[in-house]
Amino acid sequence: MAPTSSPAIDAFLARVPAAQRAALERLRQTIRAAAPEAEEYIGYGVPAFRYHGRPLVSFGYGKAHLSFYVQSPAVMDTHAADLAKYDTSKGTVRFTAEKPLPVALIKTLVKARMQEIG
Repeated sequence: MAPTSSPAIDAFLARVPAAQRAALERLRQTIRAAAPEAEEYIGYGVPAFRYHGRPLVSFGYGKAHLSFYVQSPAVMDTHAADLAKYDTSKGTVRFTAEKPLPVALIKTLVKARMQEIG
């Protein structure tokens, strides 16, 4: 089943500067590939994905960085070694358009969240 695309997320991304937009589109496509059943929506003002009716992951941007919201301190802790070279907080990984997150890492984190949700 193809993921549900959100016109609201398309509109959100249309407002993002080009270089940052490309990195976020890549992140979006990687999340969609890792979680094909997930539904896109806007949650708390940022693009988000829902899996089995529960928030899965989301993403956003600021002037100085892009954010991948893993939304799980437990998943962040489990994958701490993989995340060691990134700027992180409780449930967030920050990165830049110039140094995007590796596809394999994104897929690993998304699949871990899916497993956590069940």
